[in-house]
Amino acid sequence: MKKTTLRSSLAGLLMIASSGLAGAAEHATPREAQALFDQAVKYLQANGPEKSWAAFNNKKGPFIKKDLYVYVIDRQGTYIANGAAPDSLIGLKVLDSVDAAGNPLFRQMIAVTDKQQEARIRYVWLNRQSNHVEPKVAWLHREGEYILGVGYYAPRSTAENARKLLDAASAQIKKQGMAKSLASFNDPRGPFVHDDLYVFAINLASGKFEAHGMNPKWTGTNASDLHDVEGHPLVKEMLEQAKTTGEGTVDYVWRNPVTNAVEKKRTFIRRENGSLIGVGFYTE
Repeated sequence: MKKTTLRSSLAGLLMIASSGLAGAAEHATPREAQALFDQAVKYLQANGPEKSWAAFNNKKGPFIKKDLYVYVIDRQGTYIANGAAPDSLIGLKVLDSVDAAGNPLFRQMIAVTDKQQEARIRYVWLNRQSNHVEPKVAWLHREGEYILGVGYYAPRSTAENARKLLDAASAQIKKQGMAKSLASFNDPRGPFVHDDLYVFAINLASGKFEAHGMNPKWTGTNASDLHDVEGHPLVKEMLEQAKTTGEGTVDYVWRNPVTNAVEKKRTFIRRENGSLIGVGFYTE
C-alpha cells in the first residue's frame, strides 16, 4: 500500500471512529471540555497509567460526557486510550495521520508538548452529526511519555464575536501602543486568534500588511492589490473606508482557514494610529 493511501485510510478511520459519539450527543461547551480535561489530568496523576487507561477507555464511565472523550497517545504517536472508539483505535499508530485540512495533527501534538507541559491546539475534523468539516480545539497535557487530550467542536464565530475582537484590538493599541499590539496580533496562538477569527492590520500609507493573525508571514507584503476569488478589490475598499470614515464593513468571498473552504465573509474595519485593523467572520 502506498504511503499516501495509508495516511488517507488512517485519517478516515480516525474521523469515523472519533466522531461516533457526536452522532448521538449534543455539543459540549468549551467550559465542559476544560472541566473534563482537568478531571482527567488529576485522575492520571493520582492513579497512574494502567488504571487511568481503563477508565478513559470505558465508554460508560465518567470520562464520556456528551460528545467529549479523553484520548492518550504516546510520544511515538500510538493510541494508548480513546474513549470514542477503544476497540478500533487502541494500539493504532497515527503519527503520520492528518486532520481534514491536511495538517500533521499528531506530530503537532507531540511538538507542542515538547516545549510545554500543557498546550491548546486548533484543527479541523469531520463532524458526523452535521456531516461538515468543523473547527475543533483540544487541550493537551504531557505526563511523562504520554500526551492526554480532550477536544471540543468550536462554534462558528458570529458578527458579535468579530466586533468584540475588533474592540479588544483597539483597546490593546490604546493600552500597549502599536508596536506591541502588532506583535500580539501576529501570534497565531495568542489572544487575537480565536478559531476562525483573527485580527489583521494594514498600514494606511504603504498599503502593506503590518500583522495577520492567521498568516503572519504576510507581514510586510503588499495588501492593497488583493482581490477575492470573484475579483473584488476588497483591500482597496477597506482602505478607502478607513481613510474617509474611520470605520466600515466590507463583504467578499475568502478561504476559511479553519474549514479550508471558500466562503462568504464580512469584515469590520477601523482606523487606528495610521493603520487599518480588521476582523471578519464567515457568514455561511
